[in-house]
Amino acid sequence: MRPSKFRVAICGGGVGGLTFAVALSGYPDIAVDIYEAANTFTEMGAGIGMWPRTRKIMRSLGLEDGVKKLGKCTEFGQSAPVFHYRKSDQPEGFDFFDLSTPGGLTMLHRAAFHQFLLDRLTHTQVTTHTSKRLTSYTQPSPSPSPITLSFQDGTTATCDVLIGADGYRSAIRAGMVQEMFDAGVDLGCLEGEGVEKLKEPMWSGTVAWRAMVPFQKLEKVLPRHRAMCEPTQYLGKNGFIIMYPVTQQGEKLLNFVAFRMKHDLEGTPYHGPWVAKNQSREDFERDFEGWETEVQDLIKCVEKPLLWSIHVARPLPSFAHKRVAIMGDAAHAMLPHQGSGAGQAIDDAYTLAKLLGHPLTTVSTLPTALAAYDSVRRPFAMDIMSRSREAGRLFTFYHPELDCSVGGDEMDHRKKLEEMSERLVRNWKWAWESEIDGDVKKALGMFEAKVGKGSVRNGVNGTNGYSC
Repeated sequence: MRPSKFRVAICGGGVGGLTFAVALSGYPDIAVDIYEAANTFTEMGAGIGMWPRTRKIMRSLGLEDGVKKLGKCTEFGQSAPVFHYRKSDQPEGFDFFDLSTPGGLTMLHRAAFHQFLLDRLTHTQVTTHTSKRLTSYTQPSPSPSPITLSFQDGTTATCDVLIGADGYRSAIRAGMVQEMFDAGVDLGCLEGEGVEKLKEPMWSGTVAWRAMVPFQKLEKVLPRHRAMCEPTQYLGKNGFIIMYPVTQQGEKLLNFVAFRMKHDLEGTPYHGPWVAKNQSREDFERDFEGWETEVQDLIKCVEKPLLWSIHVARPLPSFAHKRVAIMGDAAHAMLPHQGSGAGQAIDDAYTLAKLLGHPLTTVSTLPTALAAYDSVRRPFAMDIMSRSREAGRLFTFYHPELDCSVGGDEMDHRKKLEEMSERLVRNWKWAWESEIDGDVKKALGMFEAKVGKGSVRNGVNGTNGYSC
């Protein structure tokens, strides 16, 4: 077996971490260790939406055929319906928009896709470890000596580069923020409490009722319901419901998510468990009281919904520091209103793998490679994070110019809904019109230019030689 030029540690075995490992497995001279905190590789959540931008990454990684077996895929460039929209926060709702896009949106069951990725980790240079919850790491500076990882079970390990794919409550993010602060990096916040806040996600002011409804049950109660044949969003003031079909182990299911927003509480502490079971059905029904009958009928079919509080990441001046970087939710946990959280993690994974697999990437040039990753991925991901936030405000009629609250003139509402739909599409076009190849080329060009000039540095002010 070819000797490894360096060892990569990936903390977190979710969709982002596994995609990164699969992408790295194409480089036999890179050793990879995946450390998962749980005692088995599992994935929380129900569905994943995969836009053409992400599907093209799957194709580049040789995974497209597998994705097609997990969900319906439309040919690139061919228009396909994505979502049907209704205004529903009133006794009689009405249709107002159908979103169709080139390439459509492929709906996957999250656990099935996660298992599909896990099954692809057959290469000898990739080793998986479970029950390994990282508590801290030590990164020597400026020496290129190995990074030491410390786990909750008292064991340690080493690596040459550490990638945090450990979710929105990331231990690696917390450690990296502290490292940057100790090194004098301008974090754009007040000392003390502000630094601690940067380590943790913040509540978005949004909660979501989540459930999976078997088609078989839905057909008995609501035969020929629209949600079984077309993904639908029911919009209303300060809340909306999204549902679409997915398949798990041959069983057809309806992924049901009902959001309630308290926009004025964004950034305040959330009191209660972040994922709660056995919640009051009365609270669930009360959140959508007064909505149209079609919505009420669906709510009656939902049993034992989970209540999730939706937390998001606070902006950082860099996703990388020296030989440590974060990706996915650890870097940019976002609201799910553009169906792009998993897709952005896959963007991160693909870009990082291309940079680490570059022939000029060695232990000494790793900080420069991670700097190029940060310079390209951070602005893009933070822009999508902002667009997702705005989409949620549009869906819930919170925009001051597009308020479609109950009451008022219906013709005026329809005009505002038309304007809202146009704005929604403008904000979303990146998902089916952009491709990652140009971003990867830019990142590789930055890396090659920096290494070629002979000015490789071991990270400067947390930006590793590139401006934020």
